[in-house]
Amino acid sequence: MAGAGLRAAARLWLPCGGPCGPRAASSSPSCPGCGPPGPGAPCPGAPRSVPSPAPAGGAEVGAHLWARYQDLRRLVHDLLPPEICSLLNPAAIYSNNEISLRDVEVYGFDYDYTLAQYADALHPEIFNAARDILIEHYKYPEGIRRYDYNPSFAIRGLHYDIQKSLLMKIDAFHYVQLGTAYRGLQPVPDEEVIDLYGGTQHIPLYQMSGFYGKGPSIKQFMDIFSLPEMALLSCVVDHFLGHGLEFDQAHLYKDVTDAIRDVHVKGLMYQWIERDMEKYILRGEETFAVLNRLVAHGKQLFLITNSPFSFVDKGMRHMVGPDWRQLFDVVIVQADKPSFFTDRRKPFRKLDEKGSLQWDRITCLEKGKIYRQGNLFDFLRLTEWRGPRVLYFGDHLYSDLADLMLRHGWRTGAIIPELEREIRIINTEQYMHSLTWQQALTGLLERMQTHQDSESQQVLAAWMKERQELRCVTKALFNAQFGSIFRTFHNPTYFSRRLVRFSDLYMASLSCLLNYSVDFTFYPRRTPLQHEAPLWMDQLCTGCMKTPFLGDMAHIR
Repeated sequence: MAGAGLRAAARLWLPCGGPCGPRAASSSPSCPGCGPPGPGAPCPGAPRSVPSPAPAGGAEVGAHLWARYQDLRRLVHDLLPPEICSLLNPAAIYSNNEISLRDVEVYGFDYDYTLAQYADALHPEIFNAARDILIEHYKYPEGIRRYDYNPSFAIRGLHYDIQKSLLMKIDAFHYVQLGTAYRGLQPVPDEEVIDLYGGTQHIPLYQMSGFYGKGPSIKQFMDIFSLPEMALLSCVVDHFLGHGLEFDQAHLYKDVTDAIRDVHVKGLMYQWIERDMEKYILRGEETFAVLNRLVAHGKQLFLITNSPFSFVDKGMRHMVGPDWRQLFDVVIVQADKPSFFTDRRKPFRKLDEKGSLQWDRITCLEKGKIYRQGNLFDFLRLTEWRGPRVLYFGDHLYSDLADLMLRHGWRTGAIIPELEREIRIINTEQYMHSLTWQQALTGLLERMQTHQDSESQQVLAAWMKERQELRCVTKALFNAQFGSIFRTFHNPTYFSRRLVRFSDLYMASLSCLLNYSVDFTFYPRRTPLQHEAPLWMDQLCTGCMKTPFLGDMAHIR
């Protein structure tokens, strides 16, 4: 049988080419093996030749299935014209919810990774400093010093099971994506992962982790500063396991977390950035252009950040100039988010020009002044900035955005720097062909699973194997260990679920706002639900809509 040759050919990437769009619908009454099309459901893109109906069984069924496979492969090639690649714009703003900027009167911003975008060169500095703190202050083995920061190891949004020392990727339904669980720097076999969680991939996050992803048993790494933390945690576990050293998982996790915290608390990161702002701060001119444009159109601006005043002041002077505070109606530093949004007890304190605390009772928030701590409830009372006329931007879905959207009805914008790189990968021919063929093959598997003879089952098993290989190839395009931050093999990640829930808009950087007018309305695309009837790629490529499949599957009823 020619099946082996077809299987080998299927693993080759097809070049981007062919007619610009799907073939015209065939004049034949149905697609091969589909039966007659249902009402209002024509068979788009049917192959030009229609093979004979499916045989009853035996080797002829296997040959028929491979013939269908070959027809589908040709059709997928014809459905991908050259211009299908590079469709997405990395500088675009993407909307989860309809929002008109015309209705937004007040713009709020976080500072780190929102107003100030940092270069990746900052991450190895954080890693190295925290590693040295572990060795010198926490007396960890000197051998840990041989580890260097690997920027390609982890991605944002991963979960860490403290008691099992597992770093893993979880989808929107709380299932571990198999093949993405690591203990130290080594992958954990799928069978072991399933066994660790009582024979299932499902993680009961509601029992093991709080709303802000912190815990008691599982921590989610949500901000960009967590990338060096995940890398260091994995390296330390790798060293202990590799040298047969006994350790308490909870103690090790806390020590690494405290070492990373010390880098921030002791001001080391601030010192590095302040010494070389040209190296570490990106897109400063674009940040100034965004702020200046909003003010010129009569918008009110405010800043709420956890960073200290001296650090923010130097960074803003570098990006915007010495008069940067005149752009903002309110500036709040060391706000202690996310407690700022929920704890009513902390009052605002005013700072003088040198950053020293004043003792004045705060009865209003003045433009050009600097305030420390405080809480959102006093902020709302003093400013009367409420509801959807306020749009706040931040990079941390929990600390910056969640409470504002869920409790106070503000509009929110998420800054996701990784989006730019992921879109560039999505725009490549390799990704487009891999994903399209994967979807088409999945649709073929769904339709042909009704064939239960042994020959057909062998063919279906070969297709399942190829599908899994395609999924792994697609995953590795983004990150060899964990794949995309937005998707598991097919489901959205837990990170994506939170992104959709807590943000009206998301973008790679604040500078994306420069591509839109200040009264632009963002309309989210209508994402089809599973029970609706769009032309899914797998349905289009298998030659017909879902409805005609029911004829083939009638015997199941």
